[in-house]
Amino acid sequence: MQLRHVFSELRQGLRRNLTMHIAVVLTLFVSLTLVGLGILLNSQAQKTEDYFGSKLQATIYLCNGARGEVGCVGAVSDAEKAAIVDAIEDNGHVKSWYEESQQVAFDRSKELMGDNFRISSPDAMHSSIWVTLKDPRDYDSVVSSVQTLPGVHSVFTAKKILDPIYSTINAFKYGSLAIGGFLILAALLLVANTIRLAAFARRREIGIMRLVGASSLYISLPFLLEALVTAVIGVALAAGALGAFMRFGVHDRLSDSLRFMPWVDSADYLGAVGWLAIIGPLLTVLPTLVLTRKYLKV
Repeated sequence: MQLRHVFSELRQGLRRNLTMHIAVVLTLFVSLTLVGLGILLNSQAQKTEDYFGSKLQATIYLCNGARGEVGCVGAVSDAEKAAIVDAIEDNGHVKSWYEESQQVAFDRSKELMGDNFRISSPDAMHSSIWVTLKDPRDYDSVVSSVQTLPGVHSVFTAKKILDPIYSTINAFKYGSLAIGGFLILAALLLVANTIRLAAFARRREIGIMRLVGASSLYISLPFLLEALVTAVIGVALAAGALGAFMRFGVHDRLSDSLRFMPWVDSADYLGAVGWLAIIGPLLTVLPTLVLTRKYLKV
């Protein structure tokens, strides 16, 4: 009988403040979706950094003696090459290294570029030393130790190319989390207003329940169930939006067109939804527990 009364109050409360509950659900939906996108983008940034970080190498191009070569005075000598190798081996951040001759560089470039390759002789190519680091983020230590040595034409790291990619992903991540945070604050304010209006509308019933000795939990239970229902709907809608993003955005577009790198998968999606399933109820149930003590005076 008591449970029947609680669920009857739940239905009446949802119907009486329908527009307020819809506003809470929509605000939760948008805010949780943005938070979920932030979580997915964080996972994507980590996957991208781990994938490329394990493959990137610093490439030290040596002088080949071409006329007008910037920073070079003739082709690199054996003594200069030995000094460069010593600097690499003395660097504690270096994991391994190997040398690529002009002929190997010529053959590899010709194979990659095909008919677009216009260089006719290996002598026009630069021999190079490819360095793999223990930690891919320590490129600066290698660059600073060799770039000013005689015989070094230039030092190239793909980090210069990938940094804008990382920056863009991080900008989207922090932007979505920031906007989601503001909307979460709006959801909390809506929850507070909903509880206040619901308590005012039921003030007569609450007074009668106090007189007959109803417990604080029993009086608050319909409000808590309303908060839980709105949280469940908001989380479900946000999970659906993230699922659509994964299906049509990541799977159908990005992963098919850019197959050379890993993308967030179903495990990352489920992890993000798991966080939303925790955050959503906390945003509605906890404020309801606090505010019912104030507005219901139980």
